[in-house]
Order: sequence, then C-alpha cells, then structure tokens
Amino acid sequence: MFKNLIIACFLGLIAIVLGAFGAHALKDILSSSELSSFETGVRYQMYHVIALLFVNIYDGFTASQKNSITYIFLLGILLFSGSIYVIHLTSITAKSIWFVTPLGGLTLIIGWFTMIIIFLKKLRNSK
Repeated sequence: MFKNLIIACFLGLIAIVLGAFGAHALKDILSSSELSSFETGVRYQMYHVIALLFVNIYDGFTASQKNSITYIFLLGILLFSGSIYVIHLTSITAKSIWFVTPLGGLTLIIGWFTMIIIFLKKLRNSK
C-alpha cells in the first residue's frame, strides 16, 4: 500500500512542479492555446493523483485492486499528461505522436470503469 501512496505523492509533486513551471516559465514561450493544453495535462494528472490517494486509503479495495487501479492510472497519466508535456516541452510534434494522448485518455477511462465494476460487485454482494 505504501508503494502506491508514494507513487501518488510523487505524481502530485510532479504536477505541482510542472504547474508552476507552466505558469511562470512557459507563459512567455507558449501561445495561450498551447499553455491551456499544458495546463490540461497538469490538471488531469492532479485529478488522478487525488483519485489514487482515495483508492489507496480506502479499506474497501483489496491490495490487488489497489495495485491494478494504481497502475492503470499511472499508465494513463504517463500517456495522457506525459504526451502533452512532451509535445510542449520538446520538438516532438502532436502529429508525430497523435495517438498517445487519446490512448492515455482511454486508459484513464478504463481506470474509472474498473472502479465502477468493483463498486457494482460490492453493491450486488451487499444485498
């Protein structure tokens, strides 16, 4: 469990650092549209950090479920937010990695769907 919480805290730390970097260092470099896209990456990363903290302190999930959800969200953050960061911080263009961001979004959706399935099973078993 602590490993997953460390992952969540590290991702939260990175989101704060990148958010500050975007707000201060990139505001004169990126267009307002590009900065908005960068901020979307940071925001979605932080949303999922908060979800990971919930997942990993919630006693209703088994250790296996916590691990599965953590790694699904970690992969989703890396693909979704990570691809946005790469596009705006390097010379790699969105055209060259166009499929990575939506794949990351799909992975994040799968993480949420996984939690829905777990909660539906708990609801069915509680009756």
